[in-house]
Amino acid sequence: MAVLTAVSALCSLTRSLPLPLARSRKLGFRCRSSFGGNEYLVDAPESAGDGFSFSGGKYSDGPSRSDEWFAQGKMVKAYPVYGGKGKAKDPIFGLTLGSGSQSSSDVFRWFCVEAGSSSNPPVILIHGFPSQSYSYRKVLPALSEDYHAIAFDWLGFGFSDKPQPKYGFDYTLDEYASAFESLVSALAGDKFSLVVQGYFAPVVIKYASCHQDKLSDLILINPPLMEKHTKLPSSLALFSNFLLGEVFSQDPLRASDKALTSSGPYMMKEEDAMVYRRPYLTSGSSGFALNAISKAMKKDLKAYVEAMRTTLASETWKIRTTICWGVRDRWLSYDGVEEVCKASNHKLVELPMAGHHVQEDSGEELGKIISQILRKNK
Repeated sequence: MAVLTAVSALCSLTRSLPLPLARSRKLGFRCRSSFGGNEYLVDAPESAGDGFSFSGGKYSDGPSRSDEWFAQGKMVKAYPVYGGKGKAKDPIFGLTLGSGSQSSSDVFRWFCVEAGSSSNPPVILIHGFPSQSYSYRKVLPALSEDYHAIAFDWLGFGFSDKPQPKYGFDYTLDEYASAFESLVSALAGDKFSLVVQGYFAPVVIKYASCHQDKLSDLILINPPLMEKHTKLPSSLALFSNFLLGEVFSQDPLRASDKALTSSGPYMMKEEDAMVYRRPYLTSGSSGFALNAISKAMKKDLKAYVEAMRTTLASETWKIRTTICWGVRDRWLSYDGVEEVCKASNHKLVELPMAGHHVQEDSGEELGKIISQILRKNK
């Protein structure tokens, strides 16, 4: 913790300098990660970051899993950028931010990875909060033979656009619902299935309730189903705290893999942890997006969860729905989940060894389960 405090102080000093000077200053500081003793560097080149970064972004001189994952994907344009408010500035010092924090000129760019033939039935895999499409890396191969599987990064995560809040996208749940509709229109045809994990499930349900005719199957993975699920766990709620949230959301360890591993029995490898850290290492935009999303979740999640429960229990709900649950979830209690599923007449599949982010914890097992559910319902 003392090391992180020292790094934070150094970064605060650097941020207080005029931007050109802040970028040219080489800190020459090394910080050990919490996994395996590997090191990442604060003195990354200007091209790696945006001038408002916790630690620059250079953590390896060779190829990384993050580079390999990016090479597998493509950028898809969907959902128009609103307004024209000039160059985005950080909310702390008012410094103009780099390209990573700026909105696209007209339409947002979403990072997507596909597996399987495009002639197969589409299945869209949707990561939770906070995570990335990378979490589905072990699920995609299990679906690729029979389906056209597509995983994407939400705006604000992974390799997708991360505009500064108030400069094109504010990260509200309503905006995410509208943005998701635009993305689906760009990715899929008239019939497809959706797999969504975690706190973004209520956003996807809002979309699905208006497009039931398009969906073949809906698979929910550890979604917030009950009122007691509407309170964010402390490891996520801290990002929404006044002032402290601004600080912690710029910490690549606390904002990425530490948040993920706090939700279940994870044994994440260092090379995988670095993929989740990379957005926070290379740009402050990821942290500011995380801060904004946390505030939106804290404000609107309860209403969204209540609407989701009403929708799933309604007689007008016609989509085949399966709920997969990692029983070792440390964020969302399993107590009461069986009763909710029975009341709504939805199938429940338990994964005894998985936590909240099931696809990260038991990806191969989840991939087989999804494939079986979809084949059975053909």
